[in-house]
Amino acid sequence: MNQETKRVIALGFFDGVHLGHGALLRRVGERSGELGAVPAAVTFDTHPENRILHNSMPLLSSPADRADLMRRYYGIRDVIVAHFDERMMRLPWRDFITEYLVKEHGAVHLVAGHDFHFGYKGEGNPQRLQETCRELGVGCDIIPKVERDGITISSTYIRTLVAQGEMERAMEFLGHPHTLTNTVARGKHLGSTLGFPTVNLQFPAGVLIPAHGVYACKVCFENGESHMAVTNVGTRPTVDDGDRVNVEGFILDFQGDLYGKNVRMEFYHRLRGEQKFPSLEALREEVMRNARETRAYFAARS
Repeated sequence: MNQETKRVIALGFFDGVHLGHGALLRRVGERSGELGAVPAAVTFDTHPENRILHNSMPLLSSPADRADLMRRYYGIRDVIVAHFDERMMRLPWRDFITEYLVKEHGAVHLVAGHDFHFGYKGEGNPQRLQETCRELGVGCDIIPKVERDGITISSTYIRTLVAQGEMERAMEFLGHPHTLTNTVARGKHLGSTLGFPTVNLQFPAGVLIPAHGVYACKVCFENGESHMAVTNVGTRPTVDDGDRVNVEGFILDFQGDLYGKNVRMEFYHRLRGEQKFPSLEALREEVMRNARETRAYFAARS
């Protein structure tokens, strides 16, 4: 990173980049405009809790998806993905501000949430952050919690919704559809036998798998093009009987091969749970029905 660059930096983990995070990221945009600085955010490659408590809490979004969401929805230009290793875990809270944020990344203003803890044993808190920034002549904003329907917007709550397949409710708290970006893998060419082009994706390690079932989705390509898709999340019981979870999107109104391309799958609405069908023909009829439901869903939204 170029130390000469002045940055206004949002601090947090930003899992899912929800509307609570949005309040911090919007403030970064305002401050960077005032100060002629680059809007930036710091996140970590691994959730600190997973590393410190040896948890394996699945996350809403990979580091790449978090960075993409921050850029697309909030105009953040620099997303600094810090490696949460032993050194970072043991870094004293004061050094995190003075050495890491100010010296290494050129912070001229910091924005954090009301419950942000940082540094060794989480000893850094919003009050210490504000006091140290004052000493250093660095600006600092602490953003209060953001609520919706009387519920504090949090990644923890949204994870519960996604795990239950409640994508519309999750979208209300995220401010955007739940997202999975990955490279299209080779499938079993089931789509071509059913008469639909498909994309096969895998969930990156550590990313939360939504409730198994079929979803009304949009598939977005790198060139900005997007198409509706009927997406199955699960083990494909009609054709596989394995236990590996696949994400298979039947793309509507599209012809072409996306193998090896990066695509973004946006989940809008769960149409049904996972089912086993007596034949491929019965599965094909159901996919056709789900395609009609998906078209109707997006027609009603627009």
